[in-house]
Amino acid sequence: MTQEPGLENVIRQRIRSLRLARGWSLDALAARCHLSPSTLSRIETGHRRIALDQLVPIARALDTTLDQLVESPTDEDVVIRPEPQRHHGITTWLLSREGSLPGVTVAKMRITDKTPISVDQLGVHPGHEWFTVLSGTVRLQLGDRTIRVEAGQAAQFSTMTPHAFTAYGGPTEILSILDRDGQRAHLQPADNQTRN
Repeated sequence: MTQEPGLENVIRQRIRSLRLARGWSLDALAARCHLSPSTLSRIETGHRRIALDQLVPIARALDTTLDQLVESPTDEDVVIRPEPQRHHGITTWLLSREGSLPGVTVAKMRITDKTPISVDQLGVHPGHEWFTVLSGTVRLQLGDRTIRVEAGQAAQFSTMTPHAFTAYGGPTEILSILDRDGQRAHLQPADNQTRN
């Protein structure tokens, strides 16, 4: 297996960090991956080239995958440059990559619509929802209840309860964590869907 020198150093750091995070000595890891402690020491310190036939048992012993161990680090997997999407008085910026957090989407939303929704038009969908208010005040409608959630506060609720959120008194910004059902309901609404 041929690696670029920078990547090989990252792999060495990952092996050492994973070993230390588990509280294992070189002897403990060596026993689990059937390599000698001196071989592991030389791999971690860069005094020995890393071979594929060594990486597979090391990855297995560290309870990780070979792909994760040898994944090339880039800035592209760190920085997210969200594009605003506007719909029904809400501007949304997706702050997580698709599939990066299985089943979860993180989004920032700016809500300018101040019109309460009539109770018979409140939406429902399976799942739970969580958001925190970054600025302004959110009018959260849950069934026949109306709750004001102010900056610095958070809300969590079952989305099987008819619900909607709008701005109260002026524009508001929230940070929301949505499950798959919440993502479908809030981030990809159909033209005839109510705001929720």
